[in-house]
This record gives sequence, structure tokens and C-alpha cells, in this order.
Amino acid sequence: MKKSIYIMALGAFGIITTEFGVIGILPALVKEFNISIDTAGWLLSAFALTVALAGPFTNMLTAKVNRKTIMCLVLAIFVISNLLSAIAPNFTVLMIARILPAFLHPVFWAVSMTAASKQAGPKDAPKAIAIVMAGLSVATVLGVPLTTYMADLFNWRASFLLAGFINLLAFASLALFVPSMPVKEADASPKSQLKMLSSAQLWIKLLTATIILAGMFATYGYLAEYLNKVSHMSGAQISVMLLVFGGTGIVGNWLTGILLSKNIMLTSRVFLVALVVMHLLAYQFGGLFIPMVAILSIWGFVHTGGFLVANLLVIDGIHGHSLDFVNSLLPSFFNAGITLGTLLGGLIIAHYGIHEVIWMTVPLLVLSLGLSYVTLGTKQKTSENTIAEVIEAEPEPVQAIVCE
Repeated sequence: MKKSIYIMALGAFGIITTEFGVIGILPALVKEFNISIDTAGWLLSAFALTVALAGPFTNMLTAKVNRKTIMCLVLAIFVISNLLSAIAPNFTVLMIARILPAFLHPVFWAVSMTAASKQAGPKDAPKAIAIVMAGLSVATVLGVPLTTYMADLFNWRASFLLAGFINLLAFASLALFVPSMPVKEADASPKSQLKMLSSAQLWIKLLTATIILAGMFATYGYLAEYLNKVSHMSGAQISVMLLVFGGTGIVGNWLTGILLSKNIMLTSRVFLVALVVMHLLAYQFGGLFIPMVAILSIWGFVHTGGFLVANLLVIDGIHGHSLDFVNSLLPSFFNAGITLGTLLGGLIIAHYGIHEVIWMTVPLLVLSLGLSYVTLGTKQKTSENTIAEVIEAEPEPVQAIVCE
């Protein structure tokens, strides 16, 4: 793999650490600004909502900009955002600083995924995509404990400084070592890509991915608070447990990638069932310290593969410029799911308490499992597809509603 692909993975790590790193410091922000936990949750959900709404438009507006230039611009804005967050005197300023980079967040995601696949070539495209996505996956499992540890070691402001440094490192690497990536006129034309929106099957896939992310983050978005209030863990213990969650998650993401390369649909369904089981166990034994340590270890192992599962479920059977277009849509729908999940989780917490938030996650995951059996069009053997086939397969025409 070209080193530029790994640099783009570092960039993905930086921006996702910025987005999700706030999860571990929500309890500290609640105390600092004297706000409720569901209000603090808006730091995550408002960011995700902005990404969801802005994604299609910012991608179209920047479609003709040099790919290297636009990625550098995104990372520079993330550096500025984290610095502003670190010096925020009140919650309003912090919220504004958080929303600032969210407008261009989807641009980096779409550009890096497409650029990586093109640089690697058709044969190695799946591997290149997996490397960039590894930056996202590792950030979701290591970015949170890292920022939580910084808050526990120093204060919550240090968490944002750490995230800013990571983005600065990615910006410098991208600027110095990645070659220019001018856009070809044909690549910037949206006409053929927009035809994809007439595919009912694509909408089913995007809906399924959205609900998967909503289910994951209805509880995960408040995990630090759950461990604090239900498991009665201290700040230091929460930091360690989030690190364990992340460490097992890296292994789980690697294994999920291997299993998806062999059988996408079966792996996805097993993932959803396993995640439901882990949430039920967390609800039953959440108040017991030792069992919760074991549960978190396995939970992290399962949870981290969610982004990869949702991504491959959507791009299954899509290729060429259509793949570029769908990649540009994914951040919007993923973050719509995160927004929905954190908002619904916050409502449950506000009305019934943090322990009951599990009962928002479980039905969402079960619903996404049911949707995985529905296809709109000629029945496809998606469960037998490999990652390589996903990239190269020709899409089939829409004909009728069938169930696998």
C-alpha cells in the first residue's frame, strides 16, 4: 500500500477522535458547565446531525477541488476547532466550536475512501478501503479512552488539545508526503451518480446502516455515564475500561474484516445478534463490577466492527463512479444514525434513568436485523459475496420486492 493511504487513515483517526472523543468526558462537562447529561449529549448528536445534513451539499460544492487540498483544509479546520474547544469559557462556545468542523467532515471521509481505492487499483481497493476505515475504527475504540485519560490526568481541556495535536500531525503528513490529486472533469460530474438515488434497494441499505448506527450509539454514546452511575466506577476505572473496550475492539475489527471478506450477509447478521446479547448482559449485570469488566471486554470486541459491517452492507453490488457517490452519502447516513441514537438514548435517560437506555438499543438492532432480510429487486447472493466482489460487481435492476 502507498504511504498516502496510511496517512489518510491517520487523518480519519484524527477527525473521528474529535467526533467521538467527547463521549468519555461528558461527565466532566456536566460538572463543569452545570448541565444535564442529555444536554451534554448534544455535543455528539449536534456534530453528527450537522454532518448528516451538510454531507451531500459540501461534497458537491467541493467536487472539483484538488483532493489533497480539500483534505488538508478539512484537517486544518479540525485543528482550529479543537483549540477553540479547549479554551471554551462556556457550553455555548464549546457547542459552536464542535459544530464548526462538522460541515466538512463528510468531505474527508468520501474523498479519502475514493482516493485510497483509486491509488491502490481494482485488485487492492478492498484492502485500501479497509486501511482507511481502520483509522475510523481505531479512533472509535482508542480515541475515547485516550481523551478520557487526558481528562482524568489533567482536565477536560487537555482532551481537546490531544485531539488537536493528532489532527495537526495528520495535516502535516498529508501536506508533506501525499502527492497532488487533481480532479478529472468526468469524476466531478454528478449526473450519472445521481441516477443511483432511483434505486429502492440503495435506500433500504442506507436505512439499515442508519438504524445499525443508531442502535450502537443509543447506549455507547453514554457509556462513560453508564459505567459511572450503574457500575459505580471511578474516573480512573472508566478510563481503563474504555481502553480495554478499545483494545479488544481493534482485534474484533480485524476479525470482522476477515469474516466479511468471506461472507458479508451472514457475518453482518451474526454481528447484530451478538451485539444484542452483549447489551442484554450489560443490563442484567451492569451493577456488578467483575462481570461488567468481562462484558465490556467482549462488548468492545463485537461493537467495533459495526462501521465496517454497515459500510459493506451499503456498497454491496455497487461499483465505479456510483461507488464514489455512495461513499459520499455514507457519512450523512452514518451520522444521522448517530444523531438518532444519541437523541433517543438521551430521552430514555431523561425519563427513565441511565440503566434503561439499553432498551432503546435492543429494538433498533433487532429492526436492522429484520431489514437485512429484505431486498427490493432481483434476489442477489449477497451472503456469498466477498469484499473484492463488492467493489467489482455490477448492480442488478430493480424489479420486485422479495425476501431472502
